[in-house]
Amino acid sequence: RRAAIFAALGGVAGIVPHLLATILGLAAVLHTSALAWQALKYAVALYLFYIAWATWRDRSALAVDATAGGPGASGASGWNIVVKAVLLNVLNPKLTIFFLAFLPQFVDARAASPLVEMLVLSLIFMAMTFAVFVIYGQLAHAFRRKVIDSACVQRYLRYGFAAAFAGLGTRLA
Repeated sequence: RRAAIFAALGGVAGIVPHLLATILGLAAVLHTSALAWQALKYAVALYLFYIAWATWRDRSALAVDATAGGPGASGASGWNIVVKAVLLNVLNPKLTIFFLAFLPQFVDARAASPLVEMLVLSLIFMAMTFAVFVIYGQLAHAFRRKVIDSACVQRYLRYGFAAAFAGLGTRLA
């Protein structure tokens, strides 16, 4: 349960590089360069197709690692969980698209301080993300045995995730 809170903190910290890229003008470059935007879009689509393919082919069973029980357990400190979560969100292509293409549309260019508006919207997003990640983590803890012990549930989850990644890649392409 505590590991979920550390993971949520890391996940929110992993949003910051995407926010900085947007504030520093990468979104403006992508909006003015059709080639750069298309290149990013197709790179993310290919990545999603790769994840879909790898997920579909994966036949390994999910397992609970007794050493990864959370902070204090041998092998999984709070710091390690935070670092892994930061890296996961830094490399998350959905966040890149969200911050570079979606969120800037809601900032009024004529506002007295568009930067402040962007920061407020980002902080709201980060707070909501933290809450959702903590709730997901607590729910995952509650249901993990039911998922781990059922090959059928694991198979449906794997195929569902693969289909979702492929659908997102198709939609993006």
